[in-house]
Amino acid sequence: MTSEIAAKAAFDHIRYAQLWEDADVLTQALGDCAGGTLVSICSAGDNALAMLTLDPAKVVVVDLSPAQIACLRLRIGAFRNLSHPEFLELMGARASTQRAGLLDRALAGLDPDTQTFWQALADDVALYGAGGVGKFERYFRIFRTRLLPLVHSKRTIDAIFETRPLAARQAFLDQRFNTWRWRLLLNTFFSRFVMGRMGRDKAFFDHVDGSPAQHVARRIHHAAVTCDPAENPYLHWIMKGTHGAALPMTWRAEHFEAIKARLDRLDIRPGALEAFISTGEKADGFNLSDIFEYMSPDTFAQVYGDILSAAAPGAQLVYWNMMAPRRMPPQYAGRVRTLTQTEDRLKAIDKAFFYSDLIVEEVTA
Repeated sequence: MTSEIAAKAAFDHIRYAQLWEDADVLTQALGDCAGGTLVSICSAGDNALAMLTLDPAKVVVVDLSPAQIACLRLRIGAFRNLSHPEFLELMGARASTQRAGLLDRALAGLDPDTQTFWQALADDVALYGAGGVGKFERYFRIFRTRLLPLVHSKRTIDAIFETRPLAARQAFLDQRFNTWRWRLLLNTFFSRFVMGRMGRDKAFFDHVDGSPAQHVARRIHHAAVTCDPAENPYLHWIMKGTHGAALPMTWRAEHFEAIKARLDRLDIRPGALEAFISTGEKADGFNLSDIFEYMSPDTFAQVYGDILSAAAPGAQLVYWNMMAPRRMPPQYAGRVRTLTQTEDRLKAIDKAFFYSDLIVEEVTA
């Protein structure tokens, strides 16, 4: 089903070591799923774990990348074997000098392939946390440590995360942050060429129109002005390398025990969505990440139809667009309705600010 991108991009390394999509938004979009079957793209595993808080009977997790599946398996071991503060240290949300030992404990009892995969990354985990060892996180680390200090002082970076009213956030962006040096850095580092080489795989831009740098500039306004930066863990990691007072949903203390108690409800199936769809099972909700962005319009329409064949009536489809617009193909208008009010409400509070659009749809037939 997703062989179009599988033929173009490599999946043998960690692309995303943590989720850059807001699980608070995802779980609200999925709604009441108690007792149901949910399907999730794995990525780093955080959002699949967050879906357990909805009390489903099962969360089927699929991904083309063995490395991304390994990220979820490590989290399973960490939830089982570590305390919540230790989990945050291992992942990199908090500073730590004991990550090597925490990694060994998290890996205890996991399959040999997962243990071998993460033991090869042990030095990097000790330095950056398990949530900091992906290609995307390395891209931001270069930005943060080598280039950002040439543009803004530590004092200015710290000031981003001071709570202010909206008008004051706009003034801070205009008067202190959006300097000519910042704009130069933005246009260079977030260009299609640099992002393709260092951040996302260049094949992910095949269906993108427009400038990635201009897109990032627009989305920074959402993160820095529309929303309160003090409450944004994603922006905090980009700018400072850890999470601050705010944490992603899956990493918060209030969800730790519920997720831990429901780990056996995860059904991990390496491969494309076909690993679920071909079985004849029906799902009550889908977390589709931004997979459609990597597909041509024709392939998107085909895959979308396949997903509908595996969706129960009333199932929610939740997915994001970054720079390639993808919404319900018109031929399926009689079977799906867009939940526009839900979309508008959730887009306004979406802290994972890279994405230009959030789509929430309900299968009606």
